[in-house]
Amino acid sequence: MRALIQRVKKASVTIEGKIFSEIDQGLLVLLGIEDADTQEDIDWLAGKIARLRIFSDENGAMNLSVQDVKGDCLVVSQFTLHANTKKGNRPSFINAAKPETAIPLYEKFVLQLENETNRKVRTGSFGAMMDVALINDGPVTIWIDSKKRE
Repeated sequence: MRALIQRVKKASVTIEGKIFSEIDQGLLVLLGIEDADTQEDIDWLAGKIARLRIFSDENGAMNLSVQDVKGDCLVVSQFTLHANTKKGNRPSFINAAKPETAIPLYEKFVLQLENETNRKVRTGSFGAMMDVALINDGPVTIWIDSKKRE
């Protein structure tokens, strides 16, 4: 499971010209799922994101989590995070999970992140063409892969 996490001042998902969901201060999480992902990946990644200290404290140091600042989370499915660009110029997405596998894992991840943050998590619409807008705060962007756990 891969996540690209962006600290945002605000973010939104628009589908067919209408705002589907939006948040103010918090985290935009682009989430890529592969067939090998399990509940263990969900638990570890959701916990890591909820406790990630990337918000500034009163001294300007990144020392607070999304929970500490009472921020929101917006999770958007992003199969392209599993792009393989090793061969040629056209990315292969063979490692990305198919919808029948990815959707239940995506939904479980959202629920686990809600449990970890004690807040409602906003989402995109799995498989839809989405316009994702954000104001990146910092900018701060963090890449996490549950298989590497770095």
